[in-house]
Amino acid sequence: MPEVVPFEDSLAPSTWESTSIDTSKAHPARIYNYFLGGKDNYAVDREAAETALRAVPEVRAGARANRAFLGRAVRNASMAGITQFLDLGTGIPGPGNTGDIARSIHPEARVVYVDNDPIVATHSRALLSGADPALTAILEADIRDPTSILDDPTVAKVLDFQRPIAVLMVALLHFIRDEEDPAGVLATFTDAVAPGSMLVLSHATRGSDPERAKSVASGWTNATSQLVMRSVPEVTQFLDRWSVLEPGLVQVPQWRPDGDVPEGSELIQIYGAVGVKP
Repeated sequence: MPEVVPFEDSLAPSTWESTSIDTSKAHPARIYNYFLGGKDNYAVDREAAETALRAVPEVRAGARANRAFLGRAVRNASMAGITQFLDLGTGIPGPGNTGDIARSIHPEARVVYVDNDPIVATHSRALLSGADPALTAILEADIRDPTSILDDPTVAKVLDFQRPIAVLMVALLHFIRDEEDPAGVLATFTDAVAPGSMLVLSHATRGSDPERAKSVASGWTNATSQLVMRSVPEVTQFLDRWSVLEPGLVQVPQWRPDGDVPEGSELIQIYGAVGVKP
């Protein structure tokens, strides 16, 4: 799959104004949308993104490499026989979203999209209007309360937890603070899915320059969720209960690339891995 290019969004900003949307604080999904070249963001999101870019210009390349990693991982999971996907922290959808990729291999693939931003829910519903409700669901919920997601009847109508499911936590756990127990959140989903299920995980890391990492994280200081950049060994611990596929936990451009890895990719400090539940 080629690297992600900027995309045109399905809804103009005027169509997603809502009293439930807080425009006074940046939101990770909208910051990410800005990095990807989307239009579904507010001034506060653009300001946060530019703060990060001033500190580390390759943050935009990292976001796009992370999106491409999602595509390759979903494709690999699909080719391994996975037909069910729980996309947690899905972000504002664009071309090459989870369902597009999965259904290019398995037309009857089942996907549940989960995010806590009302804009994401609005765009997802617009994008997926007319989709078969037996195969697709959109849930506005917070990953910090995993039981509420797993117990939601909307999820149960689409996903069969007696069969393998791919749990997608792409650029997600780095928005869960240590005191919010990210390992416990992951453990709840791990316990819920059947053996043979897969985990797709990516996470921003501190790299070798802690001060530079702090500068990047400052872009999310006033956002609805702060960026927690952990060390690679700390991210590795999240994978303890999963059998990690080759090439292991690596910088996202290095995970099963489709071709040559772009020059400068070694600067990207987002690491990704795919694991299988034994």
